[in-house]
Amino acid sequence: MKIRSLYAMPVMYDVVISLLRNGDKERQGMLRITTETKRGRTVLTVEGRVAGASVAVLEQCWRDLHATSPRQKFSVSLCGVSFIDNAGKVLLKEMHRRGADLLAEGCLNQAIVDEIVESEKHTPRTAKSGKGSPIIFYVALLSLVLSPALARAQANPALPGPAPSGTLKLTLAEAVALAVKQNPTEQIALLNASESVQDKNITLAELLPQANLHVADSANRVNVKAEFGGLPLFPGVPGHIGPFQLFSAGPTFGSSVFDLSLWKRYKASRSNVNEAKANSLSTREQVILLVVSQYIGTLRAVANVEASKSRVDLAKALYDQAADLQKEGVGTGIDTLRANVELQNENQRLIEAVNDREASLFGLSKLLNLDPRQKIELADTLSFFETPQPDVEASIDLALTGREEWKAIQAQEKSARLEKESAQYERLPSVRFDGNWAYYGSSPTAAIPTYQYQGSLNMPIFTGGRIKAEIVKADLELQKVEQQKQDLRNQIALDVKTALLNLESARNEVSVANLGVQLAHEEVDQARDRFKAGVANNIEVISAQDSLSRANDNQIAALYRFNQARADFARAIGEMERTYAK
Repeated sequence: MKIRSLYAMPVMYDVVISLLRNGDKERQGMLRITTETKRGRTVLTVEGRVAGASVAVLEQCWRDLHATSPRQKFSVSLCGVSFIDNAGKVLLKEMHRRGADLLAEGCLNQAIVDEIVESEKHTPRTAKSGKGSPIIFYVALLSLVLSPALARAQANPALPGPAPSGTLKLTLAEAVALAVKQNPTEQIALLNASESVQDKNITLAELLPQANLHVADSANRVNVKAEFGGLPLFPGVPGHIGPFQLFSAGPTFGSSVFDLSLWKRYKASRSNVNEAKANSLSTREQVILLVVSQYIGTLRAVANVEASKSRVDLAKALYDQAADLQKEGVGTGIDTLRANVELQNENQRLIEAVNDREASLFGLSKLLNLDPRQKIELADTLSFFETPQPDVEASIDLALTGREEWKAIQAQEKSARLEKESAQYERLPSVRFDGNWAYYGSSPTAAIPTYQYQGSLNMPIFTGGRIKAEIVKADLELQKVEQQKQDLRNQIALDVKTALLNLESARNEVSVANLGVQLAHEEVDQARDRFKAGVANNIEVISAQDSLSRANDNQIAALYRFNQARADFARAIGEMERTYAK
């Protein structure tokens, strides 16, 4: 007896079906085909779903086995199959027509097999057929339909599967859009906002009518003496009644008619929804700030690599110059040695710069929630934007209207105030309407319609201090929110002032750094000319190289600080998405 197992789970089909069905889990299953040869018969045991792309896999397995042993008898066991679509039925019908026996369990699978067998009763079985199989046409049509979606799936770096090929080139705007779409922190914030909506719906349900269906059938035996308070029984009276049957079936319903406390609680839940949405948008702004900061930080690392490469090229040229002058008898060995030391120092700095760049790219990939194997490349560069310096007071006013944190604290304050009112209104009377309608009797056949309708008024008289404690607690919560609001106002003003200060400082740093790079290049050129003319040794050249290195670092750092200050200012006034998600 030979047993082998074939696991068929084509990744590309699974991805395409996921795209077409918008994540429908029922369309994404594993098909397992186990073949067993025993006593001259091959049994194909199929488990999973015979649907979609799995049909082609099952057909291919069956045709391979049939081609290997054309005279072999086949049986197909469908006991482990959970679903068979129309294409699967056509394939099973073709297999049965070619001599395969179909075995099934369960009502659905057995009905499908019976239908196939009945349809083939008057058709003679044959091992060969002149007509082509409709499954081939189905698979070809499926491949044509799915090929565009498959191409999109392979181009999407966020999908699971094999390692993405190629490098993903991202601009800053594209990186921000990608983070907004799939950053886990942003998605969790959206889910929290959705939960608050459902909390509001739960609170609303307490104000709406409620109905339940109640069905009961019981057998009862009652102690007569216990039921009548332990009174002595008369002689001849039995000590119990029953057993007897009681049956009831019908709806019970109720609704709050007037309850100001519940109404205020519902309004507080609506304010909580606004708070959750504002917190979600605030998280969105924070995620964008993180992505922008990481992106421009990576740009700084990339610029450092380019600057390091330029310095290595310059150090190599100066080393060659020193070596040539030594060969000509003009230079000395110490000059060549100094130039070689400087070249090795620049090579070491280049290695460090490359390492920093790769680590920064890894951090950006994590923020964007990309496949860890996906290589990315930045399409933008560090640049300077000549923009007017914003006014401090106008920026603070803009921040107090645009910051989502401020909107969230306002919604939280409103919710706390409504919660306090809800606790206060618990002292007022509330009105309810309740009732039930049921068939009631000693048995279902002997039951008759019965009903009870009740209107009730409830007014608390003594609650043990519960209502007063709830009011005090709500008032303390309101005071706490007011303190948080004042602190947030001061924090927003501090953020705006600090961002504007850093923006102005970085603007001036860029101008000074650009001038420093220009002067450093002139110093290197003059030092090289003096060394070449034999007027001075290459100590001046090495010193000029160090000056140029510092000037390049200062220029890169100034551009980075300016771009970071712009991002911090946009975050301070609540316009991160408007500024960068274009």
